[in-house]
Amino acid sequence: MALTLPSLLSTSSAASSPCLPPHRTLFTGPSTLSLNRSCRRRRSGPRASVAFDSPAEAGERGGSSSGELLLEVRGLSAVISESKKEVLRSVDLTVHQGEIHAIMGRNGSGKSTFSKVLAGHPQYEVTGGVVTFKGQNLLDMDPEERSHAGLFTSFQDPVEIPGISNYDFLLMAYNARQKKLNRPEIGPIEFFSVVDPKLAMLKMEKGFLDGHVNGASGGQKKRSEILQLAVLGADLCILDEIDSGLDVDALQDVAKAINGLLTPDNSILMITHYRRLLDYIKPAYVHIMEDGRIIKTGDASLAKQLEEGGFKAVSAT
Repeated sequence: MALTLPSLLSTSSAASSPCLPPHRTLFTGPSTLSLNRSCRRRRSGPRASVAFDSPAEAGERGGSSSGELLLEVRGLSAVISESKKEVLRSVDLTVHQGEIHAIMGRNGSGKSTFSKVLAGHPQYEVTGGVVTFKGQNLLDMDPEERSHAGLFTSFQDPVEIPGISNYDFLLMAYNARQKKLNRPEIGPIEFFSVVDPKLAMLKMEKGFLDGHVNGASGGQKKRSEILQLAVLGADLCILDEIDSGLDVDALQDVAKAINGLLTPDNSILMITHYRRLLDYIKPAYVHIMEDGRIIKTGDASLAKQLEEGGFKAVSAT
């Protein structure tokens, strides 16, 4: 979730593996293999159940929520660690349980950067603001701690990990989550009964489990990310352009699975360029991002306004 897997692979075994370079955090996509604890953010200053709903039903559930506060972002600013170029400028966002939010904006507006900063990506350095997740200071957590706290992030282009099968990866991640929640770990045979229904839900072949992590085509990678989400569960799911590379049928399958994972206790934050995703996963709130800031927030009609009038119709300038 930005699932981080620091405790899944020991440092010694990771160091000996040609595909897992030591002394770094490897962001693979929805899961992150964190091999040390050097990526703590530097600052200057209930598992989801699998059920199915129609897009309309999901849209109703994604409406205004009276759930507890899940994520609160206040004045979040960040720079690229090496160049110190400012990429986020005082971002504010509030997400409650049971809500679906969408962030839209031009290329380079800061949408994906925002998701990576929330996940704890070492490429970025937080320079100001406060982020609270489930009542805890998210910025004080390492990436794996954010994952174990219930934050899941899928990225646009997850890194392939040759030599590690999807099955082994999912099993290790699942048991890491179980351990964090003080639940019993399970073995490889028992785990198949956990993952098999999720494969069926996403219309994925069982043979996919034998392939290496993120080694599939673009569309299969997206399904793989949602499979990881379905297996692991999360309180907040950040989905970065989950619709990219999907044809209409695949998009419908993925959207149906995502809608089925939403409960009154968790939330979804989607990042997308296109309104078509919002036809299948209906958000309660749409946020427009520009130049590293959220400049406008509205309901789903804001996406229609954006589609009809372009970004100039909602631009801050």
